[in-house]
Amino acid sequence: MSRPFASVRARATLAATLVVAVALVAAGTAVLLSLRSNLLGEAGTQAERSAREVATGLAFAKPYDDLPLDVDDRPVQVVDEEGRLVAASEDLERISGTGVDAVKPQPAATARDGGDDEDDDAADDDDDHGESLEPGEIGARTTVSDGSATIDGDTEDYRFAAVPVETEDRGRLTVYAGAPLSAEHGAVNTALTVMLIGFPVLLAVVAWVTWLVTRRALRPVEGIRREMAAITASEDLARRVPVPDTHDEVARLASTTNETLTALESSVERQRRFVADASHELRSPIASLRTQLEVAAAHPELLDLGGAVEDTVRLQRLAADLLLLARLDAGERPADARVDLAALAREAAEGRRGVRVRAEEDVTVAGSRGQLERVLANLLDNAQRHARSAVEVSVRRHGAGGGGQTAVVAVADDGEGVPAADRERIFERFVRLDAARSRDDGGAGLGLAIARDVAVRHGGTLTVRDTPAGGALFELRLPGA
Repeated sequence: MSRPFASVRARATLAATLVVAVALVAAGTAVLLSLRSNLLGEAGTQAERSAREVATGLAFAKPYDDLPLDVDDRPVQVVDEEGRLVAASEDLERISGTGVDAVKPQPAATARDGGDDEDDDAADDDDDHGESLEPGEIGARTTVSDGSATIDGDTEDYRFAAVPVETEDRGRLTVYAGAPLSAEHGAVNTALTVMLIGFPVLLAVVAWVTWLVTRRALRPVEGIRREMAAITASEDLARRVPVPDTHDEVARLASTTNETLTALESSVERQRRFVADASHELRSPIASLRTQLEVAAAHPELLDLGGAVEDTVRLQRLAADLLLLARLDAGERPADARVDLAALAREAAEGRRGVRVRAEEDVTVAGSRGQLERVLANLLDNAQRHARSAVEVSVRRHGAGGGGQTAVVAVADDGEGVPAADRERIFERFVRLDAARSRDDGGAGLGLAIARDVAVRHGGTLTVRDTPAGGALFELRLPGA
């Protein structure tokens, strides 16, 4: 079952939007937490300032009626050591979060007999700051808590600050003062509202911009795709894809695609030439053999049996060469057998007139014995065809021992040599430098092409240069086994 199509533009837009969304959520959360922390800290500072202002009055023995308990309509409580509310804001109707729920000052007896034990214990715990204070001294440590209060019918959330003060006539007192959290709630809610409205708009803008940018960035890729589709449909390998002037990855992709098309066109052209040349080479011996057979059928006494056999042998050799080239072009890997090149060279030279072999012992390589035997036979055939009188074959080791050793086979003749301009062309298929040379004498021009292809498949090289005497020297180098 095929997977649904998803364009690169869609995936890039979705990915960019998701990344920005995660970043915005993280940044927004951090902003909200920081804003809330700062506003809570500011409210705590204001509450502490109000509590210390009242505590300062108590330290100077001011009466409760003279204390600033109703400044800015903020809740204030003054509690003694026994948890009894001794002073409070005038319009305070309800309070929570300070540990003392009373809102009206009470006589001492009422506080002891009718008060709530849990409230007293909570007040004792809150008032016990662990500080030893002198009379008239205000505690340095402040306790902060959150709660709510109702003043004159209005209920709000507050941050309370508790400040202890030691008085000369009234003992240890604790002042609770609150600062409203309405500013904090309003600021946080406003920021959250802005984010909830702004973030989707920003994400929409990011998605839209990413969609436009990716469309522009991928436009050359779409042009390459269309051109490749047209090339595939037309089978015209001479066409090339457009290369943008951006000097980026897309431009490099287009250049690489054109290089691939050039290599493919060259390969197809070589294949066409190969088929055409092979057909041409096969046509001559087949036509000759057919003519001889037709003559023999009409006039048996004129049958040239030797010529028919020779044409048949030529056809057999040409077919074998073409089959080997086809296997090499298909990427056939050589066998991994150990081959003694010295012994192979002696076997290839055996029975050949004017061929002398000089070989070191135990020069071995890894590869196909049959293919390497074909290389030596082709090199000797070529050398004997051009030599005046003698051909010399040398086999030796070159380089250090072990994995760095190279086996070298050199085949030299005393002929006229190969012109420098043709030393690479002679390794092309169906190439014969002597145009006047007959096919019967010179073959089809595949021997050296096969030899080089086999050398390359074995990880080696095959080159040609002049000998000191002026003849041709073919040098085969293969990695040592």
